[in-house]
Amino acid sequence: MADETQLKRDLWKRMASSPFLMIGLTETGQHSEPLTAQLDEDQVDTIWFFIGKDNRLAKGGKAMAQFVSKGHDYFACLSGTAKVQNDFTMIEKLWSRQVEAWFPGGKNDPNLALLRFDIDSAELWEADMSISGKVKMLFGAKINPSEEGSHAKVGTTAT
Repeated sequence: MADETQLKRDLWKRMASSPFLMIGLTETGQHSEPLTAQLDEDQVDTIWFFIGKDNRLAKGGKAMAQFVSKGHDYFACLSGTAKVQNDFTMIEKLWSRQVEAWFPGGKNDPNLALLRFDIDSAELWEADMSISGKVKMLFGAKINPSEEGSHAKVGTTAT
């Protein structure tokens, strides 16, 4: 069973290899939408997204983001606040050819907005089930807590 610090490390490592999250504003009742996370190693508990100014997330507010790793063995639910912060230094730092594909006007595209998502709390799960747990699951036997994966509720994703 991984400890809380390891779960936090795994979150950032897994998001770096598959940076796709579902994110939505909690106060509007609208569905979440898929976006590509832009990660900045220098900032703790902050995820960035390039969006259009006409995107429903651009108005900002309380938000929730959900992450599932590429291997479907790590899950995270992130709660926080989203707001547009068009800091040209951050746009320059996070810009890539993939982002440019969505914004043909480049870094000065009139529809470009940089959404900042500050994480207030998170719930993390890692399905690192033991061999005995996997065998029991295969045959429908009861899995003991020591054979399950790891889980933590955290106030920060910083390690």
